[in-house]
Amino acid sequence: MQQQPPGTESGEAPRHVIAPRPGARDGESPARRWRLLAVLLAAQFMANVDTAIVNIAAPSIQSDLGASGGEAGLVISGYVVAYAVLLVTGARLGSLHGHRRIFNIGMTVFTGASLACALAPDSLVLIIARVVQGAGAALMVPQVLSGIQLHFPGRQRIKALGYYAIALSGGAVAGQALGGVLIAADIFGTGWRPIFLINVPVGVLLIAAAIRMMPRDERAREAQELDLRGMVLLSAAVLLLIVPLLLGTDQGWPAWTWVCLGLSLPALAGFRLSQRALSVRGGRPLIAEEVIRQRAVRWWLCAHGATTMTYFALLFVLAVYLQDGLGRGPAYAGLAMVSWVAAFGLGGPLLARTPERSRAVMPAIGCLVLAVGYVAIWVCLLAGGRSGPLMFVLLGLGGLGLGISSNSLISAMTFALPERYAADLSGVISTNAQLAGALGVATLGGVYLSFAERGSAQLSAGALGIVLCISAVLSLLSAGAAQLARRRSAAGGLAAVS
Repeated sequence: MQQQPPGTESGEAPRHVIAPRPGARDGESPARRWRLLAVLLAAQFMANVDTAIVNIAAPSIQSDLGASGGEAGLVISGYVVAYAVLLVTGARLGSLHGHRRIFNIGMTVFTGASLACALAPDSLVLIIARVVQGAGAALMVPQVLSGIQLHFPGRQRIKALGYYAIALSGGAVAGQALGGVLIAADIFGTGWRPIFLINVPVGVLLIAAAIRMMPRDERAREAQELDLRGMVLLSAAVLLLIVPLLLGTDQGWPAWTWVCLGLSLPALAGFRLSQRALSVRGGRPLIAEEVIRQRAVRWWLCAHGATTMTYFALLFVLAVYLQDGLGRGPAYAGLAMVSWVAAFGLGGPLLARTPERSRAVMPAIGCLVLAVGYVAIWVCLLAGGRSGPLMFVLLGLGGLGLGISSNSLISAMTFALPERYAADLSGVISTNAQLAGALGVATLGGVYLSFAERGSAQLSAGALGIVLCISAVLSLLSAGAAQLARRRSAAGGLAAVS
């Protein structure tokens, strides 16, 4: 049974949140729940596809629109910046105004912006449309994890989170693979435009399905306004952190990138102070104090962030290695991670079948398997294997490790706090993953580019080996963080799966 967080009396009605529909979990048929999950995960999948798909399309966009390298970079990063900056706000808006309402608004904005991207006559319009598209994704995506927490109890939640993790990982890889295939097909001479146009019919179908499948929003028990000061401070902190991480490597880390990184720390400190002050006054902060206060949750977030960092870095580095280092095509590079995603999908079913007494150690085990996968690929490179079936099999080992760790870490966090904090936790987990991914590409991607040389298979393989070794170390540190979280959880009496 879940304990109430500090400062909440047992039996007290949840405050400041939209109450779930009576019987939202127990009164719904299992079939309806799984249909709802399909709608939510399709939206999550689309958002992740559009995070990665432009990486492959960037050269084609640059050539077709006559865009500069910086403009092409903004087409990629504009989406990610808006997405990461507004995730927590999107989660909070869902709890204030209803998850279905905000999900549909977000999907409508995302779909309309996708059409604008496909029809963009120049790079400026495309960049603006991409920013709007990222904002739409930030509104709809937090409702996905919140919906899973609110509608899937016990073991059903573990199973649902397994599919959620597949949507996260599979969307990023599918974006690269789909981008390569669509651009190579050059449908009716449209080049890169179908990568955005395909979102339009899918988005319209998902809006109709969400109206039918998502429960109607209930009114809040106690009306609360959005914490605008907290929203501005957090958005500023994330913006100051993620923009230099996304653009710094390409621009050679000029002075402004370091100034932004330095300013992100006082902005984040200001956000925390404002949140505490608002909580003391009896207001509802943008992120509930109970979420941040739990040390176990903080360690789980560290572990999840570090493993996610290595995954996003590998997506970037492997694509560059195969294309620039080995001279392979974009379709080949996009499909290289298929074995990773296939093995990743096994993590959810494995966790669901794990005995309850062993489930607490699964995050650390997953991180260790991930580390072994990275080391195995590195050994393959040392033995002279540059690419091919053996490397792809070993990528599958890493995917299995990440699948186990990601599923178990997210599951542990969602069970650690009562459901009224679902939106807070959803926003924090999603933002943490986006920042970790950007950090991984900036740091490990920068390491790779420093040691690799275009057209040199040997130097590129050596650079990839360095990245793999660093990723293995980070995975081991993640295993340690997961174990610390497990001990904090046991000591603090956090909830377990019942």
